[in-house]
Amino acid sequence: MAPPPPTADVIEATMPGTAFHRERGTQMKEVGFAVGLLALLSIALLTLLVLIVDVIVEGAGSLSASFFTETTSRIDPGSSGIAGPIMGTLYLMLVCAAFIIPVGVASAIYLEEYANREKWFNRAIEVNIQNLAAVPSIVYGVLGLAFLVRGPLSLGNVVLAGGLTLGLLVLPVVIVAGREAIRAVPPSIREGSMALGATKWQTIWKQVLPASIPGIATGTILALSRAIGEAAPLIVVGAIAFATTSDTSIFSGTFSALPIQIFGWTADANEAFKPLAAAAIIVLMGILLAMNAVAIWLRNRFEQKW
Repeated sequence: MAPPPPTADVIEATMPGTAFHRERGTQMKEVGFAVGLLALLSIALLTLLVLIVDVIVEGAGSLSASFFTETTSRIDPGSSGIAGPIMGTLYLMLVCAAFIIPVGVASAIYLEEYANREKWFNRAIEVNIQNLAAVPSIVYGVLGLAFLVRGPLSLGNVVLAGGLTLGLLVLPVVIVAGREAIRAVPPSIREGSMALGATKWQTIWKQVLPASIPGIATGTILALSRAIGEAAPLIVVGAIAFATTSDTSIFSGTFSALPIQIFGWTADANEAFKPLAAAAIIVLMGILLAMNAVAIWLRNRFEQKW
């Protein structure tokens, strides 16, 4: 019995030059994708550069020593400063760090070293941590208002409530960074320590945790870098836009922060406050760049090659 004749597709595929044309078409698509990607990236970077230059040009003239030492004023833009918002931002970051470092590191140690992944509640915790990282910041503000400012704790509109709210916002970032840092420690380190008679906790405390500190510190600084620029949660929990004093307390009294002050100045009808807002943006960008530079230095300086 004679074999069936080849189909039209088979005949076309075996024709001379077909493979060359297909390969050329694939290469053209790859080149087109790369060109489009570079074009979009260039547009994004150009837009960012224009915004940064515009802010620097508008706000550079308002930067002075008195700008960092004077409190804000609703009447006289010339005598307004960011002393109150800077102190509020500092206290917020202290509260946030005091919350996220122990809780985040402890959670990372539990999930990586102790949690049984076959248990449903451990899997649920991991899924929720991943989902919480994508929740909008305003939702955390509502959570802080309902449970910290009011509700069960009733802390009021104080720095402690704002710092804990920001801590809840960035806690998933610290947990994920901590887990990655702990996971990067080779199993041979654990096995060698336990072979010498150390307990599991002694191995974690003396070997695993010190080796993962650079990664944990980098993740913590990056998390604080995100928290320091958040305005929406602080608006919801009651931060004020005009701090008339630089005396800030963690447990009592009102507070402000740099993002809130920038929001207040940009929303003010008086155009004389716009350069002050630009100057505050420059200060905030400088703080963010410094924090990210420290994170990069820590990673490069203390990172271990296993």
